[in-house]
Amino acid sequence: MIDALRQLRVPAIDRNFFILNADRIVMERFEKMSLKHPVNLLVTGNQGCGKSSLVRQFAGIYNRPMATFQVGLLSESGELFGQQRLKGGDTFYKEFLFPEAIQTPGCVIHLEEINRSESPHALNELFSILSEDRCIWIDELGFVQVAPKVIFFATMNEGDGFTGTDTLDAALKDRFYRIHLEYLPLEVEKEVLIRKTGIDAIKAEQVLNIIGRIRNNEQAGLVISIRHSLMIAELVSLGSSLKEALIYGLQISRDALESLLLAVHVETGEHETKSGAGVYVPYLPDGQA
Repeated sequence: MIDALRQLRVPAIDRNFFILNADRIVMERFEKMSLKHPVNLLVTGNQGCGKSSLVRQFAGIYNRPMATFQVGLLSESGELFGQQRLKGGDTFYKEFLFPEAIQTPGCVIHLEEINRSESPHALNELFSILSEDRCIWIDELGFVQVAPKVIFFATMNEGDGFTGTDTLDAALKDRFYRIHLEYLPLEVEKEVLIRKTGIDAIKAEQVLNIIGRIRNNEQAGLVISIRHSLMIAELVSLGSSLKEALIYGLQISRDALESLLLAVHVETGEHETKSGAGVYVPYLPDGQA
């Protein structure tokens, strides 16, 4: 029997997590909707833009237990629920955490990288779980019913640049509301770097000046996520030179970095923040912003 109480925990709130105010408002609406019936949310966006962090923050803010399931590890139908095992020459059914989690009232279920399963058949059971009926029969477990107030979050990277991913089945995707996250505007990203790494404002601007130029240069061929900028800023805050931090954070050679910096210096100007991007605010419990 799964000890769900030990494996389902409420995540800590990240006091330095920002999202668009419009997204914050709609997340509150999804929370209210979940009080009536379970809700399915698909969170998309580039790598390192905060998809998984959004799921954890939601669970933390609303004091909900959370369980994360790596869809990329699934290779066959039914594997989310359990698997036949062999012990002492006898076979037995090993129940996994998923059926316990979805039967826990108010639980946040995170299906990480939902488009990365080894086989499309590995997700077959989700069609029933995410449907209006919210139930499924599993021979070894019996009738499994999704508990009240459960919220399913599926996260995925989209695009040709992500190896091992497939286009999400249209019938499955149709069961979700969709939230798309973009990278933070540079002025908001600067605030995050300062808060999370302790880097000073001047050095944070230097880091983001170079990162902004690389992001705006299509010929650079590099995708620099907020995760990367945090890694670079943390090294700089601990005394590394900016070039050294870029080499380690971007996983490139010194020669490649020199060529890259020369290219972006010649071909692009200063980064300009796009207008009309909306207002970004800390995503925290009411009254704690």
